[in-house]
Amino acid sequence: MGGDCEEIWLMDLLRELHPQAVRIADTLRERGEKIAVADGATGGLIAACLLTVPGALKFYVGGGIVYSFKARDVLFDLPRDAYEGMRSVTEEYAMLQARAIRDRMGAEWGIAESGSAGASKHPLGVASGRSIAAIAGPLTEHIAMVETDSDDRIGNMAAFTRNALDLLEAALSQPA
Repeated sequence: MGGDCEEIWLMDLLRELHPQAVRIADTLRERGEKIAVADGATGGLIAACLLTVPGALKFYVGGGIVYSFKARDVLFDLPRDAYEGMRSVTEEYAMLQARAIRDRMGAEWGIAESGSAGASKHPLGVASGRSIAAIAGPLTEHIAMVETDSDDRIGNMAAFTRNALDLLEAALSQPA
């Protein structure tokens, strides 16, 4: 895929998900709440979608892309034993990240995604096309998994992002 095709794909995805991001932003602003994001195999797309909304500073505090142990350690500032017995791309691991990013950034909500986008071998042997999204909010937590059974890295990243935003919107639709 050439650079122009990738740019068009990304613009199309952001335009597709922008209305959902606006609904999420409106709900957070109405509640006076903020969110922090820990993107994994989504490569920053969850945050990018939320940041398509003008005035994002009123609901978005920040986050990062957790793509290495070093990034994880710096972003979450958790002791190594916090991960003891955990593997990436599991519900437990994704939820730990959602809680950690929420707490580290001082937000009411944290969203994290841990997955295997594909086209290369995952270090822990996780099948390509598998992603877990986790939401940690005020008195509520939610998890959703998606499996595409595909090695299409870009397609998987888009599917993982959709799954995470769908989960977030569903969590926010519950009474505060």
